[in-house]
Amino acid sequence: MPEAGTEPPVLSIAQVVPCTEAEGPGKRFAVWFQGCPLRCPGCCNPEFLPFAGGEPRAVAELAGWMERTRDADGIEGLTLLGGEPFAHAPGAAALAGVARGLGLSVMVFSGYTLEQLRGRPDPAIADLLARTDILVDGPYLQAQPDTERRWVGSRNQRIHFLTDWYRYDDRWRRRNTLEIRLIDGELSVNGFPARDAVGLWKGWARTPAPTAGADTR
Repeated sequence: MPEAGTEPPVLSIAQVVPCTEAEGPGKRFAVWFQGCPLRCPGCCNPEFLPFAGGEPRAVAELAGWMERTRDADGIEGLTLLGGEPFAHAPGAAALAGVARGLGLSVMVFSGYTLEQLRGRPDPAIADLLARTDILVDGPYLQAQPDTERRWVGSRNQRIHFLTDWYRYDDRWRRRNTLEIRLIDGELSVNGFPARDAVGLWKGWARTPAPTAGADTR
């Protein structure tokens, strides 16, 4: 969390799905950051790469939303995606700290490797790693799609269980899933689709992140 006397960071958010089973083990509160310095060919979220755009969200706002979803829907964790969460490390670390305080686990997807992150002299990156239970690391390689592990995009990417909260079990050996929601006439999509569904999925326009206080259940 931010140090005493400092203002909590405002996050640049591309999308929020408050209860999903397509972004990690169990039901999870998923937050996509707007902006990534990497440019992996075939990225499944190309509209989240530019740092321009997104919606400013206060940590306290997302914290309250996450707590309400935990109580209403029984989510077990927070998942941070992007964009690149470690390019937004101060805000991501603050949000991860809130999740831990609510008794929730934290999963992070990053295009950087764990070694690269540990080699960066940024205390916010170290804070985020310290609050992460599962890290899926490494750039997405379009030529190496992973068909054996769930929640993993390409074969080069690794799953790091940084705490004892989770382990590699049968849940990770299932196929990736895609969630589609139609809310008030707006279509939203999340999850990593099967390879033969990518063309159809790419033809749909995403909706922006829900407005503050919106109930998207």
